[in-house]
Amino acid sequence: MEKLTIEERRRRRFSESFKRKKVQEIESGQTKISEICRVYQVKGQNVYRWLHKYGSMQQKKERLIVETESDTLKVIELQKQVAELERIIGQKQIEIDFKDKMIDLAEEVYHVDIKKKFCTRPSNGSETTETNTHTH
Repeated sequence: MEKLTIEERRRRRFSESFKRKKVQEIESGQTKISEICRVYQVKGQNVYRWLHKYGSMQQKKERLIVETESDTLKVIELQKQVAELERIIGQKQIEIDFKDKMIDLAEEVYHVDIKKKFCTRPSNGSETTETNTHTH
């Protein structure tokens, strides 16, 4: 996620339903305050205010164990997947660039237009018959 400027963070507003949902995730152990701060670029003191205002577990002093993943954890996992895919794409681009360079060098050394031959459509078979009938 792109880092927001202080001004951009000040201008945005989280909806009450969003805050309630994040508080519920924290109270149920699905996510941590630090994860919410990092993923949504919000200060910890704001999340603590949400907990104080919307928290239902404040009075009970107990913690629920819920086995479902929160959407915050899903966002974190998806960010990891995006980073991995970007890394793979980068590697593939390096391979493509390398192969293109090798083709250029081979064309230079052997004086053959490899790219042109590679891009032409396959013959219908008549050319092979003609070539095979000629004697060298």
